[in-house]
Amino acid sequence: MQVLGIDIGGSGIKAAVVDTVRGEMIGERFRLDTPSPASPEPVTEVITAAVRHFEWNGLVGCGFPGPVKHGVVRGAANLTDEWAKRDVDAMFEAATGCEFFVANDADAAGLAEMRFGAGRDATGVTFLATLGTGIGTAVFLDGGLLANTELGHLEIDGKDAEKSASARAREKHAMSWKQWAAKVDRYLHKICDYLSPDLIIIGGGVSKRHEKFLPLLTVDVRVVPAELRNRAGIVGAALHAAEAMERG
Repeated sequence: MQVLGIDIGGSGIKAAVVDTVRGEMIGERFRLDTPSPASPEPVTEVITAAVRHFEWNGLVGCGFPGPVKHGVVRGAANLTDEWAKRDVDAMFEAATGCEFFVANDADAAGLAEMRFGAGRDATGVTFLATLGTGIGTAVFLDGGLLANTELGHLEIDGKDAEKSASARAREKHAMSWKQWAAKVDRYLHKICDYLSPDLIIIGGGVSKRHEKFLPLLTVDVRVVPAELRNRAGIVGAALHAAEAMERG
């Protein structure tokens, strides 16, 4: 089944047609900058441009940087407050004429990794963290998703963990890999205290440089880089839509 997958990020909105059976993108990925401010109307315009770029009139899956329940946004810490309580499924459908299924972006990336990537043989509790503009999280038990966990906002020293352990924080504060690894390590220790995961998967663009920081972590659990890397959000968004259609 071919589905258009779209991944809304803090800095870019990316899209590609996906073969959801093989978990592979078909053709080239298309990218546009995320508008600033990233309010609903400008973002919807970019989503529409992505759909038109592919001359697409079929099913679309979309990953959104915030909790989404039944197509309705519950919050978007890295976009704007205007997104709260918006029915994004309906909004994107009205703008494009395509059927949309929108999910939390980290949940989408996690679905892709559990089906086609680093978590495909995992049992027990798997925790995925996408380290990017913020920290997106996904939690799975024996492959089943616990949606909208938003554990990147756990407090460490009175601040959201993503303020110190996201990839953007490393760049903003000009941290060395060793300094940043210590921040990520502290965050993951907190996650282990709460979830006792059997496997931790680290995703986001920074995962392609995993050799710089994963060996410095001290958590007593296997930590691996995401295999789909930046493709996970797009592939997982398409997979979410395909599975939602199958469920009816």
